[in-house]
Amino acid sequence: MERTLLLIKPDGVQRGLIGKIITEVENADLVIVNMRLIHLSREDAEKFYSVHKAKPFFRKLVNFVTKDRIVAIELEGENVIKRVRSLIGTTDPKKAEKGTIREKYGLDMTVNTVHASDSKETARSEIRFFFDEED
Repeated sequence: MERTLLLIKPDGVQRGLIGKIITEVENADLVIVNMRLIHLSREDAEKFYSVHKAKPFFRKLVNFVTKDRIVAIELEGENVIKRVRSLIGTTDPKKAEKGTIREKYGLDMTVNTVHASDSKETARSEIRFFFDEED
């Protein structure tokens, strides 16, 4: 069984979408292994998104994810990384596939409601970032 990380970003929390997104995850037969509601510090957000540090949107992204709480969800299932990526859609909600989470709830490239790991290596690292081995 594979594991991955899904984040519900501040806009999803503020707009009361946590339950709707969890329902979509459960309807896709994905198993929630771990979940927590947290408020990322600026330092932690910069660490988490460090892969984007040199990109022009980095500051905007860090400012956005630190403005309110997020929900970190560890998921498990067969081909879970690929399945979650299909469930959430592409980064730009305007170009996201019909019926995906970002198409339904995202507002723009930054305020796109969710984040999901894009590979096994990234998933392992991101899960460790939010959950320790004892969780």
